[in-house]
Amino acid sequence: MAGSMIFVNLAVKDLDRTKDFWTGLGYSFDPIFTDENAACLVISEGHNYAMLLTEPFFNGFLSKDKTAADATATTETMIGLSADSREEVDRLVDAALASGGSAIGEPMDQGPMYGRAFQDPDGHHWEVMYMDMDAVQQQGEQAQ
Repeated sequence: MAGSMIFVNLAVKDLDRTKDFWTGLGYSFDPIFTDENAACLVISEGHNYAMLLTEPFFNGFLSKDKTAADATATTETMIGLSADSREEVDRLVDAALASGGSAIGEPMDQGPMYGRAFQDPDGHHWEVMYMDMDAVQQQGEQAQ
């Protein structure tokens, strides 16, 4: 489906802290969809966004028998971000750690694929990956 966009909705405990965290990683917010209840994190302009919603606001969208998961106690999702290089993976994750995030596991280095993971201050699991598509394609051709 051409032109589709993705909006990931995540509950956050402290919206200002969350905005400061993502600003520290170099991301911006769409002011049209940002207020005291929500912040629209621009991941890839025109394509991918994360709606960071205060827990009470987030819970208002759920059925009465459910509430937002506590991401510090359970993993409700793993969100992947692509990077243009290994250095960009390291820059983003290092910035996340310096802004109040915490590392998840060890870096994953599998030749043409490199990635690291972090948990944001609300406990959400983020994976940052770089894939050298030329090297992947060469491996695929060699395997044939």
